Amino acid sequence: MSNTNSTPSAPAPGLRRTLRARHLTMIAIGGSIGTGLFVASGATIAQAGPGGALAAYVLIGAMVYFLMTSLGELAAYMPVSGSFATYGAMYVDEGFGFALGWNYWYNWAVTIAVELAAAQLVMQYWFPDTPGVLWSALFLGLMFALNAISVRGFGEAEYWCALVKVVTVIAFIGIGTLMIFGILRGDVAHVDGLANLTAGDAPFVGGLPAMIGVAMIAGFSFQGTELIGVAAGESADPAKTIPRAVRQVFWRILLFYVLAILIIGILIPYTDPSLLKSDVQTVGVSPFTLVFRHAGLAFAAGVMNAVILTAVLSAGNSGMYASTRMLYNLATEGRAPRIFAQLTRNGVPLVALLATTAVGALCFLTSLFESKSVYLWLLNLSGMTGFIAWLGIAVSHYRFRKGFVAQGLDLDRLPYRSPFFPYGPIFAFALCLIVTLGQNYQAFADGKVDWVGVAATYVGIPIFLLVWLGYRVARKSRFVSYADMKFPALPVAEEEVRPARPLVPVSAD
Repeated sequence: MSNTNSTPSAPAPGLRRTLRARHLTMIAIGGSIGTGLFVASGATIAQAGPGGALAAYVLIGAMVYFLMTSLGELAAYMPVSGSFATYGAMYVDEGFGFALGWNYWYNWAVTIAVELAAAQLVMQYWFPDTPGVLWSALFLGLMFALNAISVRGFGEAEYWCALVKVVTVIAFIGIGTLMIFGILRGDVAHVDGLANLTAGDAPFVGGLPAMIGVAMIAGFSFQGTELIGVAAGESADPAKTIPRAVRQVFWRILLFYVLAILIIGILIPYTDPSLLKSDVQTVGVSPFTLVFRHAGLAFAAGVMNAVILTAVLSAGNSGMYASTRMLYNLATEGRAPRIFAQLTRNGVPLVALLATTAVGALCFLTSLFESKSVYLWLLNLSGMTGFIAWLGIAVSHYRFRKGFVAQGLDLDRLPYRSPFFPYGPIFAFALCLIVTLGQNYQAFADGKVDWVGVAATYVGIPIFLLVWLGYRVARKSRFVSYADMKFPALPVAEEEVRPARPLVPVSAD
């Protein structure tokens, strides 16, 4: 691993630290606002009642907050685009980090395909006669262009997309509050004090099984918040911007989810059949659309369709960025072919971007031909990977802090310190594990096991374990002891981060 091919007069290009505080803040906010809130939130209330849905979102929100404080401590101390894959390799096991990295790359590459399919359905609202594949091709090209120009292009696109979503949620909360207190009368037949919270079996419907099901939906809704860890490798002054973004996680969860769920539960009966329709094809009965209509806004469906399209494209754009950076970092650390570590003069890993775009496009094409079984299996496989990444964050942070203290290092050196250690990562790990294993608890009901359903849901777990164990066998890696952990010097703010030798050995030789 010697320094070869060095050219002092022409330094190697590197990832650019051009993401400012406003970009990182909006990336963090935008990561938690999507179709899960705008569309699927209605189904959660119909399934578990307003009280059950609210309790599930509060519980999962607490878990996500603890995870983000853990990731914030790691990312502020060591901002790299590999994020938790690098941390897992350094503080758990090389094979663990290897599996986390490839797991996360695959997750977001397939997410691109999912969002392309969703964008087709949204565009049919305005252009029902236009072939959907044309819209998917257009949006894929747009996502690629935004990521290929520079990281600043991605940052600006995410900033404005997140701003649209934030303004929509704030407007929804404002209008809903005015309707609850009778200041905005609107359709008064649907506003009757707090009666909807206690009607029928409300506030809790379906008992604990229904709450567990809603917790699954809530978990998927919050996936994407960990993007700030990936973006840390290209953020200016991460020691300041990362903690600032993490501290806002609690408030945005409280504002954007808890208040929104509460307002929907107050204004719309959980028995309203429209709430059961929870996909992008039914934007007209999104709970946001219903509330806006009750307020007398006739154009609500068209506006919400535009907002949901923004959320879909934002998710695809973020997926392309996250998977590209993860693949790049795997290559720089010797865990992927070196060609994926090549950068343009603007600091963009173009080869990794092309590979990610190709995988996203191919996965999307599987949804167009004959049986959709291949596409559905790809989708199911990716569904588990986000939770595995969260588990990896909790484990990596716990071992990082234990090793840091075991080596006698001063905790005051950390730019940001998670205030809940060790209980935060332990709680997050335990609850995330329960949510992960409970993904398809219905398959074990009624006295017989639906093995096809079990395999489709949980296939991601054995694949992750096989990749991890395969690496351990091939490279003879082992768990990193606290005494052997490496803690690099504190990061310094700079405009460019040059590729460095891997922080963790990639060979057992």
